[in-house]
Amino acid sequence: MSSTLRGVDLSSLDTELYDGCGVSKGELITYLDVMADRLVAELTDRALSVVRARPGAEPFMQKNLPKHAPPWIASTSVWAETSQRTVRYPLANDARTVLWLGNQRTVEFHPSLIRIDQHLAEELIMDLDPPPTDDVVAGFAQAAATAELVRRALAELGLVGQVKTSGAKGLHIRVPIEPTSFEDAAGATRALAVRTARLDPDLATTEFVRDQRGGRVFVDSTRAGGATLVSAWSPRARLGIPVSYPVSWDDLPGLDPRRFTVRTVPELVGEGDPWRDDRPAPQPLPDVLVAEGREIPEGRVVAMHEGLRRARARRRTSQEPDSST
Repeated sequence: MSSTLRGVDLSSLDTELYDGCGVSKGELITYLDVMADRLVAELTDRALSVVRARPGAEPFMQKNLPKHAPPWIASTSVWAETSQRTVRYPLANDARTVLWLGNQRTVEFHPSLIRIDQHLAEELIMDLDPPPTDDVVAGFAQAAATAELVRRALAELGLVGQVKTSGAKGLHIRVPIEPTSFEDAAGATRALAVRTARLDPDLATTEFVRDQRGGRVFVDSTRAGGATLVSAWSPRARLGIPVSYPVSWDDLPGLDPRRFTVRTVPELVGEGDPWRDDRPAPQPLPDVLVAEGREIPEGRVVAMHEGLRRARARRRTSQEPDSST
């Protein structure tokens, strides 16, 4: 089955998006068409990484815009230090691009937190990641309880934020701020994470090393600068294709994130866009938070040093003589 929509030739609409997901490619395209304007509002002028799917294979992350992409798709080229190469990212600046990507079986949209012309930070992002569990509702309940800790920590500073589901079992919190340096924003995010975990250390942790989290929710403060985050309204490559959906703070207790899917969200949201319309006004970043953040090392750096320490310990163990011989 094929057709044309918004000038994009579509194909294989009656096939399953990928094996076992329970949703057809046509259902994904229908969702992206209905939600295109809201998605474009989040994606415009942001370097975009995507998760694509194919029948017979696991979903995979893609950064480079394919060479066969039509010339009308905008892009930006960024030098990647880690891979020592230039990456040509797509810019989903219009609905036609969103639908073209959907026809390529793009399920997830992960924009950069900063626009290509942006030189100052305009928000803090907190990513709440529950411990691994097969019980999505139970994991989400832990994240929801941790979100309330974030809300309390913000209130103590005179700040407010808004929250959305991750599309899996976690939550994302956005705190709009007056423009400030990326360094100060990153430090303030680390300090906010520490303040959050301090409110209930049995529930939440800032421990970057997974095996040291002890079944607690990871309050991830690394979503800063040029990092990416799955967009509001983006589908996720999970059973039933759930969606990252804005919710109110008061609705978090008892919420089942699986109710927000590509099949249900268009009717649930109606004509509005709560992620855009309910965004708090930019707030001054408290000096105390910035000062605290400057004293907190970046989690990835701490984890790297821990990894090196463990590697040295393994080498020493392997070199020790066997006392049993």
